[in-house]
Amino acid sequence: MKKIINIILVSLVIFLLSACSQQDKETTPDSGAAPETETPPETTTDMETQSEKSLIMTIAGTEVAVQWEDNESVDALKEYVKDRPLTIEMSMYGGFEQVGELGTELPRDDVQITTDAGDIVLYSGDNIVVFYGSNSWAYTRLGHIAGLSEEELAVLLGEHDVTITLEMR
Repeated sequence: MKKIINIILVSLVIFLLSACSQQDKETTPDSGAAPETETPPETTTDMETQSEKSLIMTIAGTEVAVQWEDNESVDALKEYVKDRPLTIEMSMYGGFEQVGELGTELPRDDVQITTDAGDIVLYSGDNIVVFYGSNSWAYTRLGHIAGLSEEELAVLLGEHDVTITLEMR
């Protein structure tokens, strides 16, 4: 019985060693064979490249950090500016906001809200509004300027008409 067990064990070891040897041959080309070519990295599609880009807002030459909403209006705005920057001449209104025409109508989902300084909204489907004060009206939220105080926003937006630029980068 011991002899049969030893024969089985030796056969098993030989089998395992030959399997390991075969695996090495499959992964290592022999010296006469042409080396395997590496698979080229996958190329990104336009949609993947587009999704990596961000919608950037510049106010009077100052780039501001914006937390954009995840909604149909912002998606349409990104699509509108994907190929070229959009420059909008804004006008002060009411002592608390800057308003400018987009040049296109975006989808809207207006709800009654009270805005805060830094809020960016869509008004009437074709106007963008950037607040440096507060107002209550029916708007579609687009985003909020982050990292600037109400005082800093008032200096940036509240002293004269400004130009904003929206672009994908």
